[in-house]
Amino acid sequence: MFTVCWSCKGGVGTTVVAALAALKSAVSAPTLAVGLNGDLAAALGMTLGPDEAGFGEWVAAGPDVAGDALARLGHHVARDLMIVAPGSPCDPTTLAGAVTALGRVGAHVVFDAGRADLDPSARVLAEGADTSLLVTRRCYLALRRCSRLPVSPTGVVVVSERGRALGVADVERVVGVPVVADIAVDAGLARTVDAGLLASRLPRGLLRSLDRVA
Repeated sequence: MFTVCWSCKGGVGTTVVAALAALKSAVSAPTLAVGLNGDLAAALGMTLGPDEAGFGEWVAAGPDVAGDALARLGHHVARDLMIVAPGSPCDPTTLAGAVTALGRVGAHVVFDAGRADLDPSARVLAEGADTSLLVTRRCYLALRRCSRLPVSPTGVVVVSERGRALGVADVERVVGVPVVADIAVDAGLARTVDAGLLASRLPRGLLRSLDRVA
């Protein structure tokens, strides 16, 4: 099973949502967290080398690669949670075949795919995911992008800021699928991410907001 967090606008919080979804998943099942760039590892307090083998190499090995091969590329972040480096850039045509192999990994895989409107690899993952989560804010500019999505998500995660005129119902009306989580932006979460402590010092109750996600 795999979950892909993606967006159609930068700066909406996709990486942090993917990190939270991975931490939530690891509470109940072994989980691999994979980012198509290095931001997810940083959000989870890990530093990975720029040339480190990772997801790209696993994809390049072909669809018949051993099921546990992706996990062997991982680094422990927390109990039952490992982070896998992006590795080499993926060929979207090869990636399409590799998506089926994710079912043999033996763990829940959570992706930070980034911009599916700009990155063909992100689009392939978002289209093939068991759970495809669009991450957005209750922002007019973000919702304008959401009116012409490159992929139809299975659910939406809203990152909420105080004082916005638009609500969750507006997001659901534009996207056409339910909002499965509404995460409030606050100073505590920002400080935790900035300090690299997201994997060990989550703000109390935050994971409960993701009960419908993982």
